[in-house]
Amino acid sequence: MNVQQLLQHFERISEAPDAILRLRRFILDLAVRGKLVEQDPSDEPASELLKRIAAEKARMVKAGEIKREKPFPQLSESDKAFDVPSGWEWVRLGALTMLVTSGSRDWAKYYSKDGAIFIRMGNLSKDHYRLRLDHIQRVKAPSGGEGTRTRLEPGDILISITGDVGMLGLIPEGFGEAYINQHTAMVRPMVEMQGRYLPELFRSQFAQAQFNEPQRGIKNSFRLTDVAQLLVPLPPLAEQHRIVARVDELMSLCDQLEAAKSEREQCRDSLVAASLQGLSQPAEEEETFRKHAHFTFNNLPRITTRAAHIKQFRQSILNLAVRGKLVPQDPSDEPAAELLKRNNAQPILVGKFPIPLNWVWANVGAVADTRLGKMLDKAKNKGVSHPYLRNLNVRWFDFDLSDLLEMRFEECELREFELRSGDVLICEGGEPGRAAVWDERMKGVYFQKAIHRVRFKPYVDPNFFVYALRASSDDGRLAEQFTGTGIKHFTGVALKAYLFPLPPTAEQHRIVAKVDELMAICDQLEAQITETDQYSRRFLEAVLNEALPSASVRV
Repeated sequence: MNVQQLLQHFERISEAPDAILRLRRFILDLAVRGKLVEQDPSDEPASELLKRIAAEKARMVKAGEIKREKPFPQLSESDKAFDVPSGWEWVRLGALTMLVTSGSRDWAKYYSKDGAIFIRMGNLSKDHYRLRLDHIQRVKAPSGGEGTRTRLEPGDILISITGDVGMLGLIPEGFGEAYINQHTAMVRPMVEMQGRYLPELFRSQFAQAQFNEPQRGIKNSFRLTDVAQLLVPLPPLAEQHRIVARVDELMSLCDQLEAAKSEREQCRDSLVAASLQGLSQPAEEEETFRKHAHFTFNNLPRITTRAAHIKQFRQSILNLAVRGKLVPQDPSDEPAAELLKRNNAQPILVGKFPIPLNWVWANVGAVADTRLGKMLDKAKNKGVSHPYLRNLNVRWFDFDLSDLLEMRFEECELREFELRSGDVLICEGGEPGRAAVWDERMKGVYFQKAIHRVRFKPYVDPNFFVYALRASSDDGRLAEQFTGTGIKHFTGVALKAYLFPLPPTAEQHRIVAKVDELMAICDQLEAQITETDQYSRRFLEAVLNEALPSASVRV
């Protein structure tokens, strides 16, 4: 696929992730390599343009209008990053400018509420050269040579030279009085170069790669001599104008594609939001709600197009599960209140939200044994070393056992701190409340004091509890139980008092099975979205590389 074919299929490939941003970069990369517009043999060569500029600079030096420059290092063949068309020339930026300078280090004494505009790095941008004027600092005009040297004129190009090097700005006509400080270089092109070719060049990947080369000093910085020695692939003046016009045309197309893509995504987001609202606010008629839920879950692949959608549906699934809306109730199930009474536990009738009639609210302390793990103290711990879980090993619904540590346990402690299948492990700090059910994938594992172990009575399904815990984490209810102002903790007292909705045991099992089924569908959709995104990226990369096989800068 050549460049023209690529541009013909512009809209088709714009659906790939980050495609429009990459296309914008690609357009500029084509522009500075002479591949965006056709060359015209009748154009005056860039070599003639350089002769005129050199003659005008010599005149200005003689007239005292500008200072004489130090000679620039001569360009070697290795300096030329890529081949340019006939009629183009490689040149250093300083050969095209009448002034490259920066501002004063001490602007604080000039600050004024109603003075001239003071342009800082915050007013520049990596994506474009239009000045960001949402936060403007103003200064009084400095006197003497400082004021003359740093006062900006229309057509001046600004480049940040410390910190995030390569941020850009362009002073437009009628901008008014303005100045810069020492963190910004001002490039004042010769009159014939005061079009927009140089600003477009500076935001290309080729130019940005020069800014990103290893910098000097403790702070990432460019010297003014570094700016003056930037490499410029210079087209004939007439071609510069054609390039800028074509860039404007294609960037406008990118704007349209971006707007259309944004509109499509907003429509999808609205559809997802409507579906989620229907699930989170069930219809008064149970059958109507179930039909809506059935339709939504059956059409998840068509509704969801982004990972954020999948996350929202996961939350919705758990929200339905803990409210008794995911599976139908069975009148033959033994009510949860009877289960608690038979086990000498007191049911709680009022909770955080409505639940089915045969459900109850229960606190963890009434239906489970809880305790923190063993304190890690290398000086005091005795016994034999055994692997143990810490916060980092406990993920939501799973465990990461790739980096298990060990501590010493005495024989009398093993039974107390050993994990059994079905134990719920909950983080006390870090991300308080993060939890998973131990499935005994590994024997002889213990747990540290930073983790709560919750061992439920037989009539509580630990997986259902963890789903309920995650649902309360998603909607913010769990955070109400945490203590601490900076670092939050889920204390043992708060855990025992934590209320969760408890269905009949048989319904708990049905809910867990349904949640697992729907989460597996979400896993598949997430994998498909990731695979599609990766394929689109590879396709876009291949298309761009084929269109510009000699490119030395990735786009």
